[in-house]
Amino acid sequence: MHYLVVSFSHKNSDIATRERLALSQEDAKEEVAKYLLADSLINEVIILSTCNRVEIIASVRDVYAATEKIIETLSKRSGLGTDELEGRADIYEDNGAVHHIFSVASGLDSLVVGETQIAGQLKDAYKEAYEKGWCGQKLGRVMHYTFKCAKEVRSSTEISKNPVSVASAAVNMAKEKLGDLGGYTAIVVGAGEMGRLACKHLRGHGCNVILVGRNEEKTSQIAQEIDPDIRVELSVNLPKLVNSYRLLFSATSSQEPVIRRDMVTRKSFHRLWFDMAIPRDIEEMHDPNITIYAVDDLKEIVEKNMAFREEQARIAYKIVGHYVKEFFTWLQTLEIDPIIKEIRAQAKEAALAELQKALKKGYVDEEQAKNVEKLLHNAFNRFLHAPTKRLKAIAEEPSADTIVEAIKYFFEIEEDVGLNRYKCECFMNLRSE
Repeated sequence: MHYLVVSFSHKNSDIATRERLALSQEDAKEEVAKYLLADSLINEVIILSTCNRVEIIASVRDVYAATEKIIETLSKRSGLGTDELEGRADIYEDNGAVHHIFSVASGLDSLVVGETQIAGQLKDAYKEAYEKGWCGQKLGRVMHYTFKCAKEVRSSTEISKNPVSVASAAVNMAKEKLGDLGGYTAIVVGAGEMGRLACKHLRGHGCNVILVGRNEEKTSQIAQEIDPDIRVELSVNLPKLVNSYRLLFSATSSQEPVIRRDMVTRKSFHRLWFDMAIPRDIEEMHDPNITIYAVDDLKEIVEKNMAFREEQARIAYKIVGHYVKEFFTWLQTLEIDPIIKEIRAQAKEAALAELQKALKKGYVDEEQAKNVEKLLHNAFNRFLHAPTKRLKAIAEEPSADTIVEAIKYFFEIEEDVGLNRYKCECFMNLRSE
């Protein structure tokens, strides 16, 4: 079994490519997951699709063949050529895959280094995959350590101090362009996570906010939770709203632009619009008084935070490296403990079988049986003591896999011993949320 990650992110793919690869819709994820899992070489799958990345996290039997299958699947869905996708993709396997997953969850691979939103998005992706049966124990083990690692990075570094998400970066840019946001009114389109964050940051800067959603009751409820002073409008009123105010922040899950050219009329005042969605919410505009910033444009804000965050990132990467090592050591322990138990069980079974033969033949009477059984138990415990200590000691050695497989062979221990006796504690935590 191997761990595999095929990653398309802001690091290797432009916004147009990520739009075509996006799997934000539930039915799209299900289609891809079912197609991949139909292949016998792919055991488990988690699909992570956000504004800045599309990643297939998998447990596979053959890395090369599974990678080809994933690329082929994404090519068919997106219409992008397999050669282009192979050229763009960052592909990680085994230690590299686990290191990448830990880094992503810790905010180290994000457009805005240190942002915390990605950990929740990965948790949601895992929860969906587990509940729909796309993943189980193998990826569950990785996720168990992933969230432990991300928590340690947050608590042991200041990489998330004054946390910066795409939404807060957009608000910060608006503040840089306009100065004090107090007195301005901003339209926020979309009541999802990104829209909520934008509302919070805008209100924190004293900006008036109009939250626009499709469902009045749901949008009003969300607005009340954020700030009772937030005004609520329905999407049908967008044509009037976009022509009345200077600031707009949009982050919906729509597959088509929600703010189209035919909605917009020319105005004498300058408008700043921030498109935080993938695929993009705002059509290209040819109006000199409208400036549109897409997700990739927010790198301007990111660069200003780099000096402090790079220092903290170095500390965070040490933590990630430690957790990767600890994770693989722990996996070896999961392998070794059940094997030791199986060897002891075989020794006990052989001793008791011989004792039964001795009783039948009259070599030992019933009164002596218990004492003889205790003697045999002590004998095989003494015999197995040194090998057991040595086997536990090699758990951290690179040669552990080879030795474990050899022991399984010599003692005729089934292949799945040690592989199916652990249930990630994250399962229960996720199911109870």
